[in-house]
Amino acid sequence: MKFAYDWSDCVGDEKQDGHEFMRELMKCFGITKRKAISYERRSNRASTGRQGYIDALIPGKALIEMKSAGKDLNKAEEQALDYIHDLADVETPRLLIISDFRRIRIVDLDHNMTTDDGIDSGHTEFELAKLPDHVDDLKFLAGYGMVQVGSREQEEASIRAARVMADLYEALDGSGYSDHEASIFLIRTLFCLYGDDAGLWERDLFADFLDSRTREDGSDLGAQLALLYQTLNTPVERRQSTLDELIARFPYVNGGIFAEPLSIPSFSLEMREELMRACAFDWSGISPAVFGSLFQAVKSPKARRELGEHYTSETNILKTLGPLFLDDLRERFAEHTHDLSNLKNLRKELGELRIMDPACGCGNFLVVAYRELRHLDTEILVRIRELELARKNNDEFQATMFFEDRGENTDIAVQLDHFFGIEIEEWPARIAQTALHLAHHQANREMERLLGQAPSILPLSTSAHITIGNALREDWTKLCPPTPSVRIVGNPPFIGQSKRSTNQRADLRLVWGQAYNGYLDYVTGWFIKASQYFQSVPRGGRFAFVSTNSIAQGAPVASLFRPLLEGGWRIRFAHQTFAWTSEAPGAAAVHCVITGFDRGAPHEKARPVLFTYSSLKAQPEALPVKHINPYLVEGPDIFLEPQTHPISSSVTPVLRGSQPTDGGNLIVEAKDYPQVAADPIAAKYLRPFRMGRDMIQGLDRWCLWMAESDFDPRDIKMSSLLYARVQACQKKRNASDKKATRESANTPYLFQEIRQPSERYLAIPSVVAETREFYTVAYLDKKVIAGNKLYTAIDPDGFLFAIISSSMFITWQRAVGGHMKSDLNFSNKIVWNTLPLPAVSDKQRAEIIAAGQGVLEARAEQPGVSLADMYNPLAMAPSLLKAHRVLDRAADRAFGAKKALETNEERLALLFKRYQEMTATDS
Repeated sequence: MKFAYDWSDCVGDEKQDGHEFMRELMKCFGITKRKAISYERRSNRASTGRQGYIDALIPGKALIEMKSAGKDLNKAEEQALDYIHDLADVETPRLLIISDFRRIRIVDLDHNMTTDDGIDSGHTEFELAKLPDHVDDLKFLAGYGMVQVGSREQEEASIRAARVMADLYEALDGSGYSDHEASIFLIRTLFCLYGDDAGLWERDLFADFLDSRTREDGSDLGAQLALLYQTLNTPVERRQSTLDELIARFPYVNGGIFAEPLSIPSFSLEMREELMRACAFDWSGISPAVFGSLFQAVKSPKARRELGEHYTSETNILKTLGPLFLDDLRERFAEHTHDLSNLKNLRKELGELRIMDPACGCGNFLVVAYRELRHLDTEILVRIRELELARKNNDEFQATMFFEDRGENTDIAVQLDHFFGIEIEEWPARIAQTALHLAHHQANREMERLLGQAPSILPLSTSAHITIGNALREDWTKLCPPTPSVRIVGNPPFIGQSKRSTNQRADLRLVWGQAYNGYLDYVTGWFIKASQYFQSVPRGGRFAFVSTNSIAQGAPVASLFRPLLEGGWRIRFAHQTFAWTSEAPGAAAVHCVITGFDRGAPHEKARPVLFTYSSLKAQPEALPVKHINPYLVEGPDIFLEPQTHPISSSVTPVLRGSQPTDGGNLIVEAKDYPQVAADPIAAKYLRPFRMGRDMIQGLDRWCLWMAESDFDPRDIKMSSLLYARVQACQKKRNASDKKATRESANTPYLFQEIRQPSERYLAIPSVVAETREFYTVAYLDKKVIAGNKLYTAIDPDGFLFAIISSSMFITWQRAVGGHMKSDLNFSNKIVWNTLPLPAVSDKQRAEIIAAGQGVLEARAEQPGVSLADMYNPLAMAPSLLKAHRVLDRAADRAFGAKKALETNEERLALLFKRYQEMTATDS
């Protein structure tokens, strides 16, 4: 980097010197006038006396503050920091550059911290005459060095970029331009903005075109852009000789981005200014994957307000790509780093890989996969070059090894047209196509940095294959011919039974055929399609999907996993439940699992890996295991079918509580209790009522219970309150689309389903918090009506209470039971009736009952404390914990433990073993 300015002669006594300093500094780092803004506005900050001005701002990169010779740089830094508070998010700089013409200070705001030895790691200061020796400290201005691929800085730059595009879209949308054409316009504009900063053509050529070839009022902007975009779609040799000299400097792009003719948009002064502001942003540092997720959301007003709060992080994407194929390739690269022949074979294998995302959205999985494979390919090329140069030690070889007379693609194993996506909507599909082009350019820049040169991205001769269509109705084999080298990956939509549309239900019937049971999540359609896709491939192939954790819980497990495992697929890796951040801004985190499958190829003999989480948002811990079963735990492949009766002879059945189906009219909340209790007729039928949450939290509710023998039908007419509630219940039931509910409208004074025990009973909540160490159950009086969110059992001796309160039971519940979000969801048919408790001796039964009584006694030491507080995992009383440990030892022995069990993993292995034994005996 060459400095024409004589820094040693700076005296800094005149304002002109400051301007000259800034011009020279920016020129050295390739920063044009368009990218540097001189701010003629006052600061509102106290440090400036509300009179200061920003000397120069390079939006998103640097703020320059100049002072006269000898001025205090600390005060200048304080002033510069104050200025930042008045800047928009996209303008906020990374660096502060402060000088008094004798010294220069550089403050990196992203690394501005004091280390343990007192050194401020974000500050660099030196004499101005030595600026050329510190060029590396400023290379960020020229787009080098500080932004790492996949880094937090890149994510933040992408969020800022998306906000810029959101402002552009909002301005364009308000003009009445059609949505389809606005989409294409935004994609083209993004490409040009990125091209300005990323070296696709002369730096700031697009910005200069807007500045010098369009009127300030925006009246001719649409026509000029139409001409420019037409030019970008025309080969240089076919362009008109009279074309404007500046437009003629743009290269030929092709690739379909500028191909479709559009009507000419009409722009205003404000819209042009919005576009000019976008030019001031540095687009070279964005992550195409993160930015693509955010760019997809700019059309939604709510999403625009929340840009950056929710997006699919690259960390989560790599949880899928890594164990599916990337980790294996990297390990083999490390293993063969000294073996030239194997390295070349590995590159050949990279060239044979095909990556398909059949629910690609804006392409973030494809972009990250492409970026990582290109990075690996480049690393291998560098290593091959080192080995061959060491072998030949020939300068001539070094000069001709790469790219000479070989065309653009010869020495790149990983090509864009090796990537395939299916997306149902046009807008995200176009983003995916463009984001992959940007990723291609970034990969070429890395290649140039490491190898000295790389092929040019322009013209765009190849593109990824992005198909717009319904993935569950498309023939994947026609889009990407199946081979053992295809890797299918993605994050298909999660839509449960109650939220599916008629068309989506038809989609599932189509792909599942007669095996469709009506209960499978929509995401399972992608699993069965992936397995069908590889039917013509006898060996090999892999696929992995992010999905709701419901696929590995309860009744759906057998329906999904049985055909996959019987088809020869193996679970190669699995992430147990964790919180996945949705792509859609404003969406809540979803509790997900990731499951990856392989089948029979040589490189698929590695032990499977199970990723576990200590909490939903914790980092995963990788555990090599012998086998991962359909419940995503280590163990044999078993399928728990719903059972109508317990498989264990040692326990009795449990029943769901009574179902009101009343629209809330037979339930009396605490706020309404005084009014109902004051009515002498209605008060005759008031009973305590409990759902699971009420029991655990210690909340009071009541209901109108008219199912007993003393009910007098005449009371309904005699009480206006009772009459109004019963009538409202009847109206609600008659409006139902379910036949059974409409029929129950004939007896609107009764719960629709009545299963109230006639004696004291054990109450089992249908849902408890996933953080509980023990499943919280309790006894209720027969007068307390159990709602449908409680299960009930008659338990005169306390044996069932003790079994359900044990670690053995909650371990089984976690493994095979369903979940409500992340919370544990009890089921009598799946969890209780399949509990593999062997026949228990009288001695073991007495021991367990006694230990359960010890738990009740420990609870009694905390009168008035709710079960929720009592079983808070961070605050359980020592006496209660001790009582549960005693119970665990007794229960473990009953299940067949030969020694003291230390972990729930040991318990689960024993439970699956017992289940296999008990079901094998039954068959």
